[in-house]
Amino acid sequence: MSSTILVADDDSGIRTVLTQALGRAGYEVRATGNAATLWRWVADGDGDLVITDVVMPDEDGLDLLPRIKRIRPDLRVVVMSAQNTLLTAVKATQRGAFEYLPKPFDLRELVEVVRRALSAPRGASSEPRADKPEEKLPLIGRSPAMQEIYRAMARLMGTDLTVMITGESGTGKELVARALHDYGKRRAGPFVAINMAAIPRELIESELFGHEKGAFTGAVQRAAGRFEQSTGGTLFLDEIGDMPPEAQTRLLRVLQEGEYTTVGGRVPIRANARIIAATHRDLTQLIRQGLFREDLYYRLNVVPIRLPPLRERSEDIPELVAHFLAQAAADGLDVKTIDALAMDRLKRHRWPGNVRELENLVRRLAALYSHEVIGIDVVEAELSGSFPTASAAAGEGGGLADTVERQLRGYFAAHADRLPASGVYDRVLREVERPLIMLALEATRGNQIKAAHVLGLNRNTLRKKIKDLDIQVVRGVK
Repeated sequence: MSSTILVADDDSGIRTVLTQALGRAGYEVRATGNAATLWRWVADGDGDLVITDVVMPDEDGLDLLPRIKRIRPDLRVVVMSAQNTLLTAVKATQRGAFEYLPKPFDLRELVEVVRRALSAPRGASSEPRADKPEEKLPLIGRSPAMQEIYRAMARLMGTDLTVMITGESGTGKELVARALHDYGKRRAGPFVAINMAAIPRELIESELFGHEKGAFTGAVQRAAGRFEQSTGGTLFLDEIGDMPPEAQTRLLRVLQEGEYTTVGGRVPIRANARIIAATHRDLTQLIRQGLFREDLYYRLNVVPIRLPPLRERSEDIPELVAHFLAQAAADGLDVKTIDALAMDRLKRHRWPGNVRELENLVRRLAALYSHEVIGIDVVEAELSGSFPTASAAAGEGGGLADTVERQLRGYFAAHADRLPASGVYDRVLREVERPLIMLALEATRGNQIKAAHVLGLNRNTLRKKIKDLDIQVVRGVK
């Protein structure tokens, strides 16, 4: 006897397509356009599997999931939705869905999901969890590439599996790690991050595992390492490809044995943190070069997540731009929009710095330009590397970057015969910082919020520098 699939979707076209595809696959199908009928069928004990949309005229399909699980815990539910965000995937998983499929979906994939759901052991059914994710979007994008990432992340939320996140710089690896923590079973614990590339090699073991008093010169007291600090939570090992060999060996031992000792210590400490690692480097290439342990790679690469570069998901750029413009407005900058030609140009750019580069560009557009609608000329100028003065921000041409370059060239030309052997950086900084801040204030008409965004400074830091450098700000400026 063939299995019966209950389908609920308010789109009659989708109901027809699903009925035909599942019928060809040998299943009986009963389809409805509302949640009430679906609930009646489920309550009467009908059907072997449910496929439901999220948005229906009488009830949210996600709200129906816990009710279904209460009366028929072994009934598998597949959720489909055009609301293709990480939150939708997470909510579906948390409320007990067997699988989440973003629309539009591949019919062959859906039939395969149905086959898996019907053949999986009854005890493998997802249990609903009461905790709900916050209504915010840690990751932006509805492209097929991002949908695969959302689905993978949703499956990982309720686990402690070790995750390896790979991708170019600026693709959002730490955002993924934070989302896995914030929506996962350990979110009540701390999220602790350490960047291997930013820590001196000789200090990495102490940073990771802590040290005892007197363990080395300068160890005047005991210090907890990142493993201890992340107890009960998540430890994010960023740029793991830059970890030195001796630290790799100690980390492998922790992953194998579940315990570690501090530098200079003898008493084993039980490790209790979920490990998420990330790198922009090709670890398999490092393994071939003898720079990364193969056994450690397999311990870390339990579940791989590859983040695509922005150029592979250019369809997400309009949504990302809108998000960053909204953030800039929330931070006190003027409300801006991007016209169609300018947006098309942004979509065609290669974005070597990925999402981080796009965010910086959008914030610069919001901070520097007086136009309410940013056009193609402005975007072309920015992508070519020009930074405007006040006149350019008003549409009259010029470039802050050119001015800064002239300042630097002028300084080195004037001091070429008497530059000190050391201390050049501090000397140049003193000579250039004051005019640079003055130019930023000029370009933003004295608006310190905008100037801080342009310079990449915290507003309080900018205020301190204005005071320390005795820069006169125009009266009435915030």
